[in-house]
Amino acid sequence: MVTRHDASDDQIIRQLTADDLDALTTIVAGAYPSVRLTTDAARQAFRERVLAQDADPTIDFYGLFRGGVAFGTMRLHDFTMTVRGAHLPTGGVAFIAVDLAHKKEHVARDLVAHFLRLYRQRGAPLAALYPFRPDFYRAMGFGYGTQVNLYRVRPNALPDSDARHRVRLALAADVPQLAECYDRYAARTHGMMAQSDLDRGRYLANPEQRVACYEEDGAIRGYAAFRLTLTDEANFLLQDLDVRELVYEAPAALAGLLAFLRTQADQVRRVLFATQDETFHHVLSDPRNGTDHLLPVVNHETNTQGVGLMYRVLDVPGCFAALGDARADAPAGAPPFGDQTLTVTITTRDTFLPENAGSVAVRFEHGYPRVLAGRTEPADAAITLDVADLSSLLMGCVTLRSLHDYGLATVSDLSTLDALTRLFQVERKPICMTQF
Repeated sequence: MVTRHDASDDQIIRQLTADDLDALTTIVAGAYPSVRLTTDAARQAFRERVLAQDADPTIDFYGLFRGGVAFGTMRLHDFTMTVRGAHLPTGGVAFIAVDLAHKKEHVARDLVAHFLRLYRQRGAPLAALYPFRPDFYRAMGFGYGTQVNLYRVRPNALPDSDARHRVRLALAADVPQLAECYDRYAARTHGMMAQSDLDRGRYLANPEQRVACYEEDGAIRGYAAFRLTLTDEANFLLQDLDVRELVYEAPAALAGLLAFLRTQADQVRRVLFATQDETFHHVLSDPRNGTDHLLPVVNHETNTQGVGLMYRVLDVPGCFAALGDARADAPAGAPPFGDQTLTVTITTRDTFLPENAGSVAVRFEHGYPRVLAGRTEPADAAITLDVADLSSLLMGCVTLRSLHDYGLATVSDLSTLDALTRLFQVERKPICMTQF
């Protein structure tokens, strides 16, 4: 049980127990009407889902109590995220809910502050969440992640390939291999989260979801999880195919899966892809989404974009140290920071988590970081920025040059700006398929 430092004497934030289920259910019912906890059966089913999640060792539920009464709740996740080739412990927070009678009483703020300090104490250098409002969490130091692009393409705009003959619909017996395919992809893809045991049952758990898998030499090397959805209640023949997860380990696997989706043209009007791949339109013969909208001057609308997952650095020197330590034990590969050699002083502003603010000197040797303790001599360059922007920069979601141009970061010596930009750039922006 941890007491908030600036709370009133009767406030505590603690892990929930089975005795708190009724209070949790009542708070969630008011905070998330879409969950539809309006009947005894629905509330009981929700309690059972919570108990199943709570049994997962990577998930915990916490509540904020004042005077012994629950004012708000949250769900915390222990993640391992692939970051620049290293695998770092990362805290996740979700399902933040505040009692309807206690809005605007800083309940959510106090819950988030507790979450950040808890995972900082646990040694996790990073945190992540999906925002109900991006501005709310940006004010708490979370930086924007990779934007999601929603494409709605005609099936025949997808490329054909003979590799489609290696694609079949997955069966229950394929779930272990699907999980192994995900694990291999996640281990080498910047931004991906490792699966929990609970995640591994998700592939065919929903009867509305199907999984097309690409199989080669007896192993699943890619898959597309999708659902068929009616687009017009008055026409049961009109459907869209909604791809919820697309994983592939090689170009042939992607080619086979896209060719399989193309073959659904007789039944499907549009194929939907919600992807963080910024270059996905290059694989399409026609990337237009069917609105026929033109953006000035002659730019055809191809997709809609949204801000989703946000990241936060919890411990600036700890994050660089963890990346250096983890990469030291990793197999040979591309250096995490652009094969640059220089010493940088990074000054971070962090008003929400003041213990994370301050300056740290980091020595990069051919892209491998080492935190310098007690350094007094001048660095090659110095950067100053807010923790939200540092978080986006560290994850490779934005370049330092852009932050400099926007006035969001200052650089002591502009002659070093090109090298510093290359230092933080990543080959591809982070991709995350974990919903939490």
